[in-house]
Amino acid sequence: MDEHTSSSASASASGGPVPFGKEMRKLFNFSDTYRPMNHGSWGTFPRAIMEERAAHQRAFEARPDVHKYRDTPALIAASRAAVAPLLGAPADEVVLVPNASTGVNTVLRNLPFREGDVVIYFSSVYDACRRTVESLAETTPVRGWQVEVEHPLEDDEVVRRFREGVLAARAAGQRVLAADFETVMSLPGGRLPWERLCGVCKEFGVLSLVDAAHGVGHVDLTRVGEVSPDFLVTNCHKWLFTPRGCAALYVPKRNQHLIATNFPTYHAYQPPAARASMDTNAYFQSLFLDLATLDVSAFFCLPAAIKWRDEVCGGEDRIREYCFDLARRGGDRVAQTLGTEVMDNASHSFRKCCFANVRLPLQVGRDFAEDEAGRVSDYLYDVAMSEFDTYFQIKFDYGHFWVRLSAQVYLEMEDFEWSGRTLMELCRRVREGKWRS
Repeated sequence: MDEHTSSSASASASGGPVPFGKEMRKLFNFSDTYRPMNHGSWGTFPRAIMEERAAHQRAFEARPDVHKYRDTPALIAASRAAVAPLLGAPADEVVLVPNASTGVNTVLRNLPFREGDVVIYFSSVYDACRRTVESLAETTPVRGWQVEVEHPLEDDEVVRRFREGVLAARAAGQRVLAADFETVMSLPGGRLPWERLCGVCKEFGVLSLVDAAHGVGHVDLTRVGEVSPDFLVTNCHKWLFTPRGCAALYVPKRNQHLIATNFPTYHAYQPPAARASMDTNAYFQSLFLDLATLDVSAFFCLPAAIKWRDEVCGGEDRIREYCFDLARRGGDRVAQTLGTEVMDNASHSFRKCCFANVRLPLQVGRDFAEDEAGRVSDYLYDVAMSEFDTYFQIKFDYGHFWVRLSAQVYLEMEDFEWSGRTLMELCRRVREGKWRS
């Protein structure tokens, strides 16, 4: 038995939670020299769940047809039942899709747009969602309506600007059919008052589409059923430790009639005349039982991943408490090392998540021209990967470079201290102009 397998076995045998940090890292699959400071982009999963997925893949290949028609539906049902409580929703309002982008596309491409319709979103919206609306504008009458924001903002200001955006669109003769906003933004990584934004949508009769890509396993979503957005999609492979790709799409029964097809459209689709005599909920569920020829073994791992988080990590509350605290203390330490600041608002609601956004000590005009920011970014990415065996999620925004750091159970303060020193060295090289060579 190798060292990693032994560590995993001893953790299981201990009967209690494994300490977070270095001990927990032993249960994951990282290279010994790799520093995983960007969990938020792709997520990862422990070795035990990798083995779980491999077992499901072997079972499928042993009897492909039997598994596809008999075992797969039962496994998907079990996975939906496992993740639904984390959303505070009944299982028949939750289906599985490969990722949040697929969920967003599934919703938006099913909506019946007419001339004058707009989908409203913040200027900080995830780029793939903005581009989905732009793509729809090529073949439908819908257009995007962007609300300008510059983070960090207080929650009241976010809600005020959103409300004013809806009113401005209406004053311009547009019908705001739907709104797309996040639970936790991607870049910058900060929390939004999504529950209150859902309330504004209900007030104005706007369909709320919550992009919770950074949702389940990251922030508490057990009030989704109570808040009852019109649609919500949340990645499970980012923060819930399932393999990629796996996401849960929540559609309350009142809106399931709007989902005429999955994407890509497959055998379960029925035209309107046929759907008229079918049970809406049964039809909705049937659309997502067969997603064409796709390896959905990641879906089957949901029960095991949730159980692993409970037994090995000590449960969702313990995970969230550790990660929020580490993001706060770690981000502060990196900012102290760099002599800069962490992006935050006065009430600190922006930082109630697993991210810390730290400003880099680089200055436009002194170290580079603004139109050279892309070249500087490429240099920082390349050197971090090739020389330091890590990846820093860096973005030039609001006139500065910011690094988004992710806290996770396999990290500890030493990882953030190392990140601060490494980022300082990278910035020193930029100031010396080495990125130009």
